[in-house]
Amino acid sequence: MPIIPSITTRRLSQKEFGALAYEVMDHVFAIHGDFGRFFDEKIYKKELAARMKGVLLEVFVDVVHGTFSKRYFADVIVHDGGLFEFKAADAIHSKHRGQTIHYLLLFDLAHGKLINLRTEEVRHEFVNCHRRLANLRNPAFIDTAWDRNTTGAEAFRDTLTTLVHDWGTGLDIALYEEGLEHFFNKAQSLNPTVPVFGNSGHLADQRMRLVTPEAAFKLTALTEPLDNLLTNARKLMRHTPLKAIHWANLTHDEITLTTIHP
Repeated sequence: MPIIPSITTRRLSQKEFGALAYEVMDHVFAIHGDFGRFFDEKIYKKELAARMKGVLLEVFVDVVHGTFSKRYFADVIVHDGGLFEFKAADAIHSKHRGQTIHYLLLFDLAHGKLINLRTEEVRHEFVNCHRRLANLRNPAFIDTAWDRNTTGAEAFRDTLTTLVHDWGTGLDIALYEEGLEHFFNKAQSLNPTVPVFGNSGHLADQRMRLVTPEAAFKLTALTEPLDNLLTNARKLMRHTPLKAIHWANLTHDEITLTTIHP
C-alpha cells in the first residue's frame, strides 16, 4: 500500500462535518478566550483534546514507494472523520490551504478546517476536497515540448510516472521532489551542488535537484502557463554547466512535460 494512514477514517458528508466543526469551534473559541493568542499551536491542540472526546493529535500517515518513505502528521482528527489544521501565524495563507488539501487527500477525507489562533480573533475557514487519490493516478501526459533524447529525460519521465501511478496527483509538490531526488541519487550518487559562474569565474556552488550531473528538474503545480519560468531557467543554465532542465507541471488531470535548453 503506497499510502498508509495510522487510523481508519470516515468520509463525512458536508452536513456531518458542519455539525462536528460547530462543536469543535465552540471549544476553540473558549480556549482562545482563556489562553489568549501568544501560545504555540501545540498548546491549543492539547487543550482541545483535554476538553473534548474523540480528539486525536498528530495523526500520522506514511507515503511509500519502493525504498522511499515519508511520514506526515495531521494536527487534529476528530471522531475519525474531521480534519482540523491549527496555525499560530500572522494570517491564513494559500500554503496553509494547500497543506490542508494534502492531508485531506492522504486521509481520504472530503472536508477540513483551518484554524488560526495567533490573531486577535480566531480566524477559521473550511477547506473542501472532493477529489480522491484513487481517481488521480492516471493523468494525461502532454509532451509536445518534451525532448526525450536529452540527458536524463527518460529517467525523469519514467520515475515521475511510477510515483504518480502509486500516489496520485494533487499532493504537496515537495513530496514528489523528495521522491525523485531519492531515486536519482540512489541510482547515481549525485553531488547535489552545481558550480555557478559569473564574469570573473567560479562564484560558488548552489544546491539543485538533479536527474544527471548535467540535467536538473523542476516541478510546479500551476493552473496557468508561466513563461517567466522558462526565461529565468535559461538564464540559470547560462551560468552553470547544466545542459537541460526537465520541467513537469502537475495538475489533477494532466502532467505537462517541457525540456528547457540554454
